[in-house]
Amino acid sequence: MFEYFYNEILRRTIISFGTLFNSIEIRQTNTSDSVVNVVRVPLAYGPTQKFLARLEQSPDLNKSTSLSLPRMSFEFTGLTYDPGRKVTTTQTFLAKDKDTGTEVKKAYMPVPYNMQFELSVMTKLNDDALQIVEQILPYFQPAYNLTIELVETIKEKRDVPIVLENITMQDDYEGDFSSRRVLLYTLRFTAKTYLFGPVSSASKDIIKKSTINYRTGVDTTNTQREISYSAIPRATKNYVGDAATTLTADIDKTTKIIEVANASGLSANTYIDIDEEQIFIKSITGNKLTVRRGDDKTTITDHLNGASVFVIDSADNAEIEVGDDFGFSGSYF
Repeated sequence: MFEYFYNEILRRTIISFGTLFNSIEIRQTNTSDSVVNVVRVPLAYGPTQKFLARLEQSPDLNKSTSLSLPRMSFEFTGLTYDPGRKVTTTQTFLAKDKDTGTEVKKAYMPVPYNMQFELSVMTKLNDDALQIVEQILPYFQPAYNLTIELVETIKEKRDVPIVLENITMQDDYEGDFSSRRVLLYTLRFTAKTYLFGPVSSASKDIIKKSTINYRTGVDTTNTQREISYSAIPRATKNYVGDAATTLTADIDKTTKIIEVANASGLSANTYIDIDEEQIFIKSITGNKLTVRRGDDKTTITDHLNGASVFVIDSADNAEIEVGDDFGFSGSYF
């Protein structure tokens, strides 16, 4: 049931969330309202308690500071399933491989999950905290859409709403003279992301051969196999190779005998492709082909003198396009 895969979706969402807040700065002014200092607020990943403990572990005020303020930290705190965004679990979608651009990849529809985050703003001065918080809050009303490339192999990008749930503020002001003051704002967010399963090659889903056994007899516990039917998928158009020949005369929708420039590369009981109309060759006399038109529900159309005639063979069967409405060739044995 399970196979190894790692799309790095949780990691990408955590990193993307952090990048929202990595360019916040504060400005300190003098009595004349002139800017005397500009500080870019550092951002780190980790629990708030870790940074507060670091402050308290250095009581000697004559030593270098163990942690400078202001600063911010964020932490991934929880993961819950979101049934409100559920889609059909068996539904799949197709995408081109990002490297080759030709191989088709298949993936099941993603599963919606909510990731909880906490952003902590730690400052010593109240004005610093207000500057930081005010640079954040206007963007969340209460959600901010963040575009994230969730699955790199197929370049699957999704808008992930980042919802601001609530804000709390803690002011550790009481204490003796040597106690450090920490203003702590905690902002809690929910990121509505999606988790994708393994991405596989869609070509694996093409049926290579299907066999049906027919049994006869009155005694159902001892029936005998009488006949089998084998069906092998085949391409309904040419994917590879150059034209085998060309038409030497115009043909209309009712033409059953067509003439080509050179029939040496063609054979009876095979298929050809002319302007995406699939045609079955019944027999060949010289350069004249007796044909059956519009096989596998392809459209019968007029074709002009000089139109290319392509052979549909085993090489095309190996390149069946996902979603191709191919036919079946059967044989009794």
